[in-house]
Amino acid sequence: MTDLPAVSLALDDQLCFKLYAASRAVTRAYKPMLDQLGLTYPQYLVMLVLWEWHAAAPPQPTVKALGERLLLDSGTLTPLLKRLEQLTLITRRRSTHDEREVHLSLAEAGQALRERVQPLKARLLCDSGVDLSQADTLRHGLDQLLRQITDLS
Repeated sequence: MTDLPAVSLALDDQLCFKLYAASRAVTRAYKPMLDQLGLTYPQYLVMLVLWEWHAAAPPQPTVKALGERLLLDSGTLTPLLKRLEQLTLITRRRSTHDEREVHLSLAEAGQALRERVQPLKARLLCDSGVDLSQADTLRHGLDQLLRQITDLS
């Protein structure tokens, strides 16, 4: 048997805990902004992707493609998308070629919502005091970590 290095089991030494706590803190910081928009954080993430797609649509703007982009399954996305459609922010349409495919697009209100996000997001960043270059470095590091972890799956 190979000798493995000693691994600390202290909570504060766990990367997973730091990521979890940071994620919850960021979500909490976004809450006042999202409340003004009438969105939950997961709904906001969906809207971010749909705004990207509105600018440069993928070949198939489907629920499946959205799930791949957000790393979420359709069971998680379906209630979010239904609610966004009820809010008249998005439209969902079954493909004429394959009825299992559901295509997504922004409704007019969803497009207009993007303009309301810009100033709120800028204020959130200013109010938080986050060093943008440090945040960018962290984001790049997390991108690399995410790629490595998802490559294991």
